[in-house]
Amino acid sequence: MDSLSSSSSLRVLILGSGGREHALAWKIAQSDLVEKVYVAPGNAGTISDDTCIAVPIPVTDFRKLVEFSVENDVNLVITGPEQPLVDGIEPWFRKGACSSIQ
Repeated sequence: MDSLSSSSSLRVLILGSGGREHALAWKIAQSDLVEKVYVAPGNAGTISDDTCIAVPIPVTDFRKLVEFSVENDVNLVITGPEQPLVDGIEPWFRKGACSSIQ
C-alpha cells in the first residue's frame, strides 16, 4: 500500500522482543482500524497474548522481515528497538514491502 489512508484495515508488524513492543502490540490491537498485529520476534508475553501474532524472525534479518511483510500484506511497520533503524532497515521496507515504517 502506498498510503495508510487508502487502506481499510491495518496489518501492523512491530519489531522487537521487549516489554515496550508487547505494550505497543496490545494497545494497537485495540483499535478498530487494525485487522492484525504481528510482533517479530516477540517474547513470552506476545506469544501468550491472543491479540497479536508472534513471528519467529529476528529483527536483524531484514530480508526475511520484508518477505514476511509482503506475504502478509503488512502496511505499517513499527520498530521498537533503535538498532534496526541505525543498521538501515528503513530502505529495505520502502523498496520491498511497506511505504510506512515508524
